[in-house]
Amino acid sequence: MRSVQEPTIRDVARAAGVSYQTVSRVINGNERVAEATRRRVQTAIGELGYRPNRAARELAGKAVRSLTVLTSDTSLYGNAAALRGIEEAARTAGFAVSISVLDRHAALDAEELRARLVRPGEPVIVIAFDAAGVRALELLPADVPVTALVERPPGDDPDPRHVWLDDRLAATRATRHLLGLGHPTVHCLALPSSTAHTAQRTEGWLDALREAGVDAPAPIDGGWTPRSGYLAARGLLERHPDATAVLCGNDDLALGMLRAAREAGRRVPDELSVVGFDDTPASAYLAPALTTVRLDFEGLGRTGFGLLHRLLDPSAPGQEPCAEPELIVRESSGPGGRGIG
Repeated sequence: MRSVQEPTIRDVARAAGVSYQTVSRVINGNERVAEATRRRVQTAIGELGYRPNRAARELAGKAVRSLTVLTSDTSLYGNAAALRGIEEAARTAGFAVSISVLDRHAALDAEELRARLVRPGEPVIVIAFDAAGVRALELLPADVPVTALVERPPGDDPDPRHVWLDDRLAATRATRHLLGLGHPTVHCLALPSSTAHTAQRTEGWLDALREAGVDAPAPIDGGWTPRSGYLAARGLLERHPDATAVLCGNDDLALGMLRAAREAGRRVPDELSVVGFDDTPASAYLAPALTTVRLDFEGLGRTGFGLLHRLLDPSAPGQEPCAEPELIVRESSGPGGRGIG
């Protein structure tokens, strides 16, 4: 069987319409390359998946640029998609990426964190969507160049090294969608917060209920996974048999909610509307297809890397802004109370 060959520097040169020497200058950060040419080469590198030869760069006397990404559970969609965005942007810019996975359930100290960095003082991107990531961000030494992907801050965030998606506003819009369908209220299977504050998706849900003058049921901690969502959803349906609409903190919780509703004999969406968050690839293929909020995690990862790159090199090109959160209406949400009574 013929093996697939890795793209070479000459393949990149052909794709970009330049010499291989120009590609080499771009990879090695030579400033004597026109900006339009640099962008063309970087685009070709990204499209071909070319990985500059690390040993060759070291032999050429060039410092190998690298960074470490600190993140917790990479099985979660948001973390994994953000990692893809970081790695794609970093590779295009000629950076090697190391990934260090944090244990969400274990205490982390400064000494262990330093040991996770490949080189002292190496730049870091922290995916701080949960408490483990926030703790790592707090423990990093002050001399480490760092940017962080964070949950939207509850107020004005004074740290220009942080980037986030406005999932609070997105949750408000998703809740308005359900209220607009005639549901008397909306219940919430909530994610844990990354800080001492209420999770921002939960705050957005509350914002919409307050705006509509609707009493808010107590949010239920759903954890992160389909199983934790399923267990929480069973409790919600037992305590609130008249519930007609539920906003879930992510699509995994919504998957657990759909299973619990089926077991309880609650038809979705005729008797119960369910809305998720994140728009995971499987959400469009569930039965019923899941109404959810699409978030640009890959774009957020690219933005986080671009911010770090500019911290290291103010002349580095900027990144395009992330796409705005978007409500994707499918089959799991419908008019309130159609099958009740």
